[in-house]
Amino acid sequence: MTTASSAPTSSSSFQGAALAPLAAVLLWTGNTIVTKAAAAVIAPASIALYRWLLAFLILTPFLGRAAWQHRATILQHLPKLAVLGGLGMATYQSLAYEAARTTTAVNMGAIVACMPLLSALLASAMAGEALSARKLVGIAASLLGLLVLTTHGAPWALLQGSVQVGDVWMLVAVSSNALYGVLLKRWNLPLSTWQQLYAQIAMGILCLLPFWLGSHISPITAANAPLVLYAAIPASIGAPFFWMTGIKFWGAARATMTMNLLPVLVALAAWALLGEELHTYHAVGGLVALAGVAWGLSKPKVAKGG
Repeated sequence: MTTASSAPTSSSSFQGAALAPLAAVLLWTGNTIVTKAAAAVIAPASIALYRWLLAFLILTPFLGRAAWQHRATILQHLPKLAVLGGLGMATYQSLAYEAARTTTAVNMGAIVACMPLLSALLASAMAGEALSARKLVGIAASLLGLLVLTTHGAPWALLQGSVQVGDVWMLVAVSSNALYGVLLKRWNLPLSTWQQLYAQIAMGILCLLPFWLGSHISPITAANAPLVLYAAIPASIGAPFFWMTGIKFWGAARATMTMNLLPVLVALAAWALLGEELHTYHAVGGLVALAGVAWGLSKPKVAKGG
């Protein structure tokens, strides 16, 4: 049987892997709009559990048999899969929902903007990914753009006000997602991307279950069912698959830089779907963030010898 690593890489598969992080960010953009709507109709712990549980049930007919056939490999690497599921599926998603209750959008946006920097630093320390000058410039530029965007053109607003509990939760959430990306690349488990995702979802559900049982439990209703469905299918199945594919292709530090596009895309989606106004700082911050991502992801041209 031909493995993925031994199969020839076609142009289409190469391009698909290269665009995978952007596809994940696009799906997470929609999930951000869904999250805003969900805040009024379902408890954070409930949607966090329901989305992954439904995703697991949907994937089981397609991946359950393969997971059983590879159970020896899964059991061998179960501790690592549990760590990945706990970080990427449980911790980041749950704490982001919780953080939104007690902190401002300005603070959350600024903290999310730290994810590429945290990922690059962790990758450099743990996964041996060199922190080149190009990456540093790209990180700095995209961070500056996001600060302009998330603070409405006034970065100094971050200094006005005390740190909220939600700020701490969001910093933990962002750090967990950055660490997830680094570990995913470093461990390089001998499972397909779909098998890893399936096992990680199972581990994430086990991590979330105690918190769901210990909190207010929201039932699924006609009002929140469409939101749960989006969170469960595009956001919980499609986005993680694209994200894992992108990390394997780009590496954690470079792939995570595309997260800087999230606030830009959310602003555009809010303008198009919710009728929110866009201002000059949206354009300035968005363009700087886009330039930073493009620069950080690009590879320097190697001069050909004469």
